Amino acid sequence: MRIRALSVFEHVVYHCWVVDPSDPTHPVLEVDAVIRDGDADGGPLLLSTADYITMVGGLEAARPCLDRFRAQGRIVDHLGVAHLAFPLWSPVPDGP
Repeated sequence: MRIRALSVFEHVVYHCWVVDPSDPTHPVLEVDAVIRDGDADGGPLLLSTADYITMVGGLEAARPCLDRFRAQGRIVDHLGVAHLAFPLWSPVPDGP
């Protein structure tokens, strides 16, 4: 699954969409957003689990993935909300 982040602020992905829905157990985050100091330095980018569940197609489809992410330590709490952590992500290159 490839997820494109369109806005990031202080490590949190606020707007995103699915580029490729295949293989939701291995999500890859691509960032096509303006990144300023403090937005992506010093830690992973965070996508709310609620957004991930919606992108996967509902809780039943997401549950096995979330269980796996939790076992890997990728589900983290941020301000009382569960998020999927992306320690690695790729910037989207500028167009032609």
